[in-house]
Amino acid sequence: MRFPGKTTMRYPTLLLALALAPVGGVWAAETPGTVRGTVTVTKQKTNANAVVSIEAPGLAFTPPAEPVRIDQKGFRFIPHITLVVPGTTIRFLNNDPEPHNVYSPEGRYNLGTWPTGETRDHVFDKPGIFTQLCNIHPDMLAYVVVVETPYFAVTDADGRFEVKGVPPGKYLVWAWHEKKDGLEREITVEAGQVLDLDLVIER
Repeated sequence: MRFPGKTTMRYPTLLLALALAPVGGVWAAETPGTVRGTVTVTKQKTNANAVVSIEAPGLAFTPPAEPVRIDQKGFRFIPHITLVVPGTTIRFLNNDPEPHNVYSPEGRYNLGTWPTGETRDHVFDKPGIFTQLCNIHPDMLAYVVVVETPYFAVTDADGRFEVKGVPPGKYLVWAWHEKKDGLEREITVEAGQVLDLDLVIER
């Protein structure tokens, strides 16, 4: 998949051949594994808010029944990074004493302007990285990242992440940070095992 203005996800031929059977075949009944580790973002003050997704062709995912919430509070979007699957509805809530707006250049939507206490919903139905901006307050910035996998995480202040319940098989790990292009790495998840990763985003 291609993320607007960002990195391109690539599935090598070997990965395609190996990934389909473990996820949908005989390995699926085995005990899931865990993928954890750290992401180091070079030349940045913090390793927080890096996105990690674990992807393979044919993975099943279901968007949440209830909207995922992003607050506008203290003239910021909270959280700064929101990671969801396609079909997810995000509800933007204005918790500030002034009107706010939400628009996205990549998504080509503008939800308008609304006062304190009101909300606006938007369905993110395509994979990609979507900048969230407010045309009233230009310093406000956030990202909605939509990935075609149920296995994902956002790093904490120390760059740590953990993804549990990953079926055994071959996957492509994708890591991205708003200041970098990101990286990709092939991994193998073993039944009932913990896979520790040390990822460095340099580009």
